[in-house]
Amino acid sequence: MRRREFITLIGGATASWPLVARAQQAAVRWIGALLLTPDGDPVSRESVAAFEQGLAKLGWTVGRNLAIDYRWGVTDLEKGRLAIAQVLRLSPDVLFINGGPGLTAAQQTAGAVPIVFTGVSEPVERGFVASMAHPGGNTTGFINLEAAVGGKFIELLKEIVSRAARVTALFNPTSSFAVLFFRSAVAAGQKLGIDVAAAHVSDPAQIDSAIAAAAREPDAALILPPDGFTVAYRRQIIDLTARHHLPAIAGDRYFATEGGLAAYGPDPRDTSRRAASYVDRILRGEKPADLPVQNPVKFELVINLKTAKTLGLNVPQSLLVAADEVIE
Repeated sequence: MRRREFITLIGGATASWPLVARAQQAAVRWIGALLLTPDGDPVSRESVAAFEQGLAKLGWTVGRNLAIDYRWGVTDLEKGRLAIAQVLRLSPDVLFINGGPGLTAAQQTAGAVPIVFTGVSEPVERGFVASMAHPGGNTTGFINLEAAVGGKFIELLKEIVSRAARVTALFNPTSSFAVLFFRSAVAAGQKLGIDVAAAHVSDPAQIDSAIAAAAREPDAALILPPDGFTVAYRRQIIDLTARHHLPAIAGDRYFATEGGLAAYGPDPRDTSRRAASYVDRILRGEKPADLPVQNPVKFELVINLKTAKTLGLNVPQSLLVAADEVIE
């Protein structure tokens, strides 16, 4: 049985009941997966491949003893509620959730179904778990970034764009983590003599106007706090920053590989592989409450040197040497 037989798209029909019946007869375990990015997005492809490869190494093979019902593009709470309602119809053994909207929706409606999350920051402060060491309840997982990395973005930007004096942080204000990230960036900016302002966006039209306004400022630059909304619309953001000759740094590596200036953040493939180990342990009987929430261990700095040259920037050699990937 091919993997795609088990996959459904957000907003589409659920898996057919004959497939479910055959899965039950063969003692197949079910995973319900809610992902921030759309189907076919490079983030989706590589993260899903890493997740399934991690499971396969632990003895779980899609089509043999495992089925996964994927729901894509869960970028807000409304989509999260729709997706989780569809997934729960299949009585999953465990939920694998990427991003805050899906996790919020799942905790509101999934009852006692075990949850393993990725791509979520500040889970204790946001009330998703009781503590990192002892998450309690039915939820555990792997965090994305700490809010203090906002300062790292400003420092990195200053190294690449030495003239930067006005930085706009572009994010969806409903993201509580992005708000904390912004505060960290403001504090770092004050030390470096950089004015950091917020541009709130929650629909594509606002992205256009916010980037145009940011580009009108002298010595301007852009940072993108890790936020499901801006990740989903990164192609639009990359095209607009190129059009306005605006240097921009994001937390999503694909922002840089697809044409943005630079990116710094956890490797989503590594996080997905690690999440597979928790799913395995839960499927074998362990409880999420006993599995500590973990920090990222593998970070990536990706610099698009081609974009830097187009912007007239000379990236320091020390930074190029330190980068995990340089795109020329």
